[in-house]
Amino acid sequence: MIPKQMQSLHLSVEKVQASRRQFILGVLAAGGGAAFGYHILAASPAAAETADKAKEALAFTPYLTIDGNGKVTVLSSQFEMGQGSYNGIATLVAEELDADWSTIEVLGAAGNVAAYGNIAFGGKFQGTGGSTSMFTSWERYRKAGAAARATLVAAAASEWGVQSSEIAVENGVVSHPSGKSGGFGAFAAKAASMPIPADVTLKQPSDWKLIGNEKLKRFDSARKSNGTEQYTIDVKLPGMLTAVMIHPPLFGATLKSFDATAAKAIKGVVDVVETPRGVAVVAEHMWAAISGRDAVSVEWDESTAEKRSTLELMSLYKDIAGKAPAAIARKDGDADAGFASAAKVLEATFEFPYLSHAAMEPLNAVARKNDDGTLEIWGGHQFPDVYQMLAGQIAGITPDKVQLHVMKTGGSFGRRAVFDGDVVVEAVHVAKAIGYKAPVKVQWTREDDIRGGRYRPSYVHRMKAGIDGEGKLIAWSDHVVGQSIMGKTMFDGMIKNGVDPTSVEGANNLPYAIPNQTVGLTTTEVGVPVLWWRSVGSTHTAFAAEAFLDEIAEAAGQDPVEYRLSMLEPQSRHAVVLKMAAEKAEWAKPLAAGRFRGVSVAESFGTVVAQIAEVSVNSSGGIKVERVVAAVDCGLAVNPDQVRAQVEGGVGFGLGAILAEEITLSKGMVDQGNFDVYTPLRIDAMPVVEVHILPSANPPSGIGEPGVPPIGPAVANAVYKALGKRIYVMPFAKSLSA
Repeated sequence: MIPKQMQSLHLSVEKVQASRRQFILGVLAAGGGAAFGYHILAASPAAAETADKAKEALAFTPYLTIDGNGKVTVLSSQFEMGQGSYNGIATLVAEELDADWSTIEVLGAAGNVAAYGNIAFGGKFQGTGGSTSMFTSWERYRKAGAAARATLVAAAASEWGVQSSEIAVENGVVSHPSGKSGGFGAFAAKAASMPIPADVTLKQPSDWKLIGNEKLKRFDSARKSNGTEQYTIDVKLPGMLTAVMIHPPLFGATLKSFDATAAKAIKGVVDVVETPRGVAVVAEHMWAAISGRDAVSVEWDESTAEKRSTLELMSLYKDIAGKAPAAIARKDGDADAGFASAAKVLEATFEFPYLSHAAMEPLNAVARKNDDGTLEIWGGHQFPDVYQMLAGQIAGITPDKVQLHVMKTGGSFGRRAVFDGDVVVEAVHVAKAIGYKAPVKVQWTREDDIRGGRYRPSYVHRMKAGIDGEGKLIAWSDHVVGQSIMGKTMFDGMIKNGVDPTSVEGANNLPYAIPNQTVGLTTTEVGVPVLWWRSVGSTHTAFAAEAFLDEIAEAAGQDPVEYRLSMLEPQSRHAVVLKMAAEKAEWAKPLAAGRFRGVSVAESFGTVVAQIAEVSVNSSGGIKVERVVAAVDCGLAVNPDQVRAQVEGGVGFGLGAILAEEITLSKGMVDQGNFDVYTPLRIDAMPVVEVHILPSANPPSGIGEPGVPPIGPAVANAVYKALGKRIYVMPFAKSLSA
């Protein structure tokens, strides 16, 4: 069921669309520039359902602007959090526009569902997630660039009195054989008054100069490297105050009372206020806010709080996993009959802990109420429509009066894609509590971030497999036990027959030819807040499947790569990337003494990745991952250098998680608080990563997340070769020390 506060989202957003269009187009016309887009019906399948209304409300929507100096500003529907979406979208625009790459800038855009709704999500709301940025942008931003180019050409042709077909555009310069030429800025004002073509012809791949260019570097690399890039943590407004939160120590607890007398006596503390999410200490600067927080005495009502430990929860999960699942996600053939006829049956139980997102920039947001009644919010707006609507409700204004400043963010991994607004809501509540007398930045500390919930859920997989006398896998079952991410959210309607797709993705779509297989799910009710985490369900399903498959291959007496290939169609994407990885890693060639290899292959977000990990064992029996060879089929690679970077980053992110990361609870309280005990991968543990991209003419699929799922099982399979020990309990540190 969609929460009450979400039910009015689409109606509220409709009010924003027209005013947003008028604001952007009006400002540009006054500034002598031009805004470009293409007909909204080409942007979103959802819009086509309401064609007449879309035509009336929004004939064209801006995706880029060009000013009088020739600067090209791309207005991105996708949120930039380090994954390179801004760079990819800029590449699409610049390619069709024939722009000068050095003139490109990208800004986050929000407040226009018709223009910016994510096509992968049905076009009904704006959001960044599921590694869909290039998929949703692939056509609309190329068409915007092509429309802008055509309009500039028409403007130049009109001014010069020549035919448009005689004009060429290259590197931001419009030219004619007569010798006449000019930069984009010279024609921007005239182009702004000309009709924008609804239908444009896109370039053929043979004419691309930027898309697929191996040497193209990110337009924002310099400022990200020299520290001049601006994030929400850098926002400083005149008179701005800083607030830190005191959240309940137990999930589900509520505020009973608090005493702020001592806190208010600390120099720099301005106020201590109650909010629906806890107590906020508001101060002139961060240090005063933290000092004040330490001095506040709070009493909590814990009568409805979650008080179980993770040990209790895991024991419960394992007990449930040994019983029949509550729902069936996949059923092929007759698994029970397959097990009965099998020559050998194998069983295993895999345990996965809660995981924190632990992005480098902890959660934050800035809210300011203006004299004209509008509300401005700076933050990492991964679900902007949701935050705009919730903020308006708190402030008592309509969503069109909430202006979102979409800031670049130092990582998210799904953490800022929340249904209740989280830190954005906190910032508005705190600003309201102090009477909007000053802008307020709510800044979480690392401890707030790690103890603040919204974790990758904890899961148990109960696996069973049967092989015949020749080693063929004839029966398979996987019972998944864990919390639902989508339940009781705006995505509740996607749960069908008791199956949350995010709990079983990667398990219910295995590519292997197994005649009898069952994937079951039992969803648990636990008071620990959960959320998608980089690569979501495949973080655990790929591990359970690929680690167990290696065990089955050994029981069948077969090579792990060949065993997988025997169950795959020879020309399937999985088979092709698996063979590529094996070839590049020289799988058939013996390794040097002390080195051991493991393999895995997984699909997530439309992309297939195979990885082969090489590990070594030190004198004390410790494991080090030395090398990872990855083969990737992500469709057409818009930015090959960025694809490699994301796979490299995914390997490091996933490796840190499986080696040592876990969130544990004692009597309901989170044990971890900072990176001394919650330990992401250290730099000296990062392996050498080689990424090989499969050439493809298919549209781009995801890349921000698919590098994560295969690394865990690949390393686990290598560890077995090295130590003779199967890894069933995450993280490895727990299994290897047992």
